[in-house]
Parts: sequence; structure tokens; C-alpha cells
Amino acid sequence: MSATGGEGEHHAERVRRLIARSGPISVARFMGEANARYYAARDPLGAAGDFVTAPEISQMFGELVGLWLVDLWQRAGRTDPVLMVELGPGRGTLARDALRTMALHGLAPQVHLIEASPALRHLQQRAVPQAQFHGDPTGVPPDAPLLLVANEFLDALPIRQLVRTPAGWRERLVGFDAAGQLAFVAGGQPMDAAVPAALADEPPGTIVETSPAAAAIIQEVARRLANQGGAALFIDYGHTGPRTGSTLQAVQRHRRVDPFAAPGEADLTAHVDFATLADVAQRQGARWTGTVEQGAWLRALGLEQRAAALASRSPARRAELAAAVERLAGAEQMGRLFKVMALAAPDWPDGAGFAG
Repeated sequence: MSATGGEGEHHAERVRRLIARSGPISVARFMGEANARYYAARDPLGAAGDFVTAPEISQMFGELVGLWLVDLWQRAGRTDPVLMVELGPGRGTLARDALRTMALHGLAPQVHLIEASPALRHLQQRAVPQAQFHGDPTGVPPDAPLLLVANEFLDALPIRQLVRTPAGWRERLVGFDAAGQLAFVAGGQPMDAAVPAALADEPPGTIVETSPAAAAIIQEVARRLANQGGAALFIDYGHTGPRTGSTLQAVQRHRRVDPFAAPGEADLTAHVDFATLADVAQRQGARWTGTVEQGAWLRALGLEQRAAALASRSPARRAELAAAVERLAGAEQMGRLFKVMALAAPDWPDGAGFAG
């Protein structure tokens, strides 16, 4: 597939010049630079964009997230002040829906949104006028408990890939193939020490992924929880046990495309390694209170009951609401692939939906 416009071609050419000048670049650098350009100047969400996230499917998603946070806040003693923090808030839809639910239960937190994209900040400001904005979590005040949410945020952070070659483990890089096209190539420097011992003897061709960027975010959030109190939800597609193979994908106009076709014009993502991130969080002093499938979590929080209540008030929406329940929680839709991971401060209670 060719690039889809002048800007995409322009960025792709920049990538090619960079590699021609300096040699192959890491997958992390390729992904990071492409996504920085992709998110900077567009709203990628919705039917007219490239993908749809759970908050855009139904108001029920944000409402249940808000209810989960309210329940925890109440059981933790109704601390005041408290900060609601969202990483990568999209259009602000989740925050708006969650805050509406919080207000019904007497919770009015200070709102802090972590967003680097000027285009998305503009939309978020309209949805959540009271929000304060930061480029990264370090700008969030350090003196109050956090109620933090990150939905489809970790998957867009750059990943590092290692590949087993006949000569041992090497970093997987982006370079040129024999025809001069962008392609994956193996680096020359031995990387065996960076591979988990359990995977060290995998056969040639095996790919292992890590995300130092995701680990850094979890470290910061976990440190904050340990020091400030609060709880966090990370919702994304990924896996809860060891796995190998490349999960890097590009999505454009709701279809998967070649990641090299138009860097900067498609959304590059990878699956989240929740097991590793849970370990990272615990090493920083936070409690990991569970990782479960999104469908099971939403049903435990009352997704079907909320849909029934909305349908009773608006019978014409019954089919739409049933379709939203299936999309959010169905095993063949988002229900199994998407996971929900909860973290908490040492002295905060467990959140709902993670038992057994």
C-alpha cells in the first residue's frame, strides 16, 4: 500500500533519509517518531478516523469506570482533595462520562489530563472545561491521592524488539531490504543479556518484545500511588502471561495496513505485557490488585443492568445498547483481548470486579 498523502510521503521520506544517512533505526524509534507525528495534528477517533475506543462506543464504559473510582474513594474514606488523572484522554469522552457519574455520588475531583497532542487537547478542553493539562505524569501535583485511568494508552508507546538469529539474540531494527524498501533487519550487537532467561533458548526467528516506555509510565504511577495514595486502572489489549512473536500493527481507516506503508499516517500499536508491568508496579511500592478480561470486569460492574436501565428510559435505543454491550464485553469483540489492570496504594482497598 502506498502512502496516502503528501504529509505521509513527506514523513516516510524523512525516515528513509535518516536510515540512509545513519543506518538502521530501532523499532522503538521508528514507532515513536511515527506516532508523534500521527497524533500531533489529528483526531484519529470515530467512524471518520482510524479506530474507535470503548468510551466512544457507549457512555456506559465511562460511567462504569467512574462508578469503580467512586466506590474505591468512598471505601478509602472520601479523602479530599483527590485528583482524577487520565493518560491519553482521546476526545475527553471517558473523563466526561466518568465525572458525570462521580458527581451523582458526591465526588468532584480536580481533573488532570495527560496529553501531548494539540489537536486532541482542543477536543478535551471542550468536553472537560475544568481540566488542567500536562505533557506527562510528572506535572501532576504530588500532594493528593490519585484516581488514575489509562484506556488504550500503553499500546501506543514505543516497543523494543529482539530477534533470535543463528548467531544469537540481536535487536530488531528498521532498515532497507535488497530492493531498497523499508524492512526489518537484525542489528549486529549481541543482545543475549537483555532476553529473559526463560526465553533464551527459543529457536532462530523468535521475536521478544519489551516496552521500556510503558515500564517508565508504570514506575511513575506506582511511585505516586505509594507516596500519595489512590488507585489506577490500565485498560488495553494485551496478554497476562509470557509470549513471543511480533504484535506490532498499523491501523488506518479501521483496517490493518503495512506499518511501513505510510509512517506518521497510521496508528502504530503493540500488545501490552501486563504481567511484566504488574511486577514493575509492585517493585515501586504499589499494590497490584489484579488483571482481568475487560468483558468479565464490565459485567461484574453491572454493564447489562446499566444497559437495561437506559433501554427502559429510551426503548428506541434497545438494539443500539445491546450492540454496545456485545462490542464492549463479547468474547469475539473486545471482551477477551482487552484486559483491565488495577493498582492501588498500600493502604487503599481493592477495587470491584477483580475477585476470583
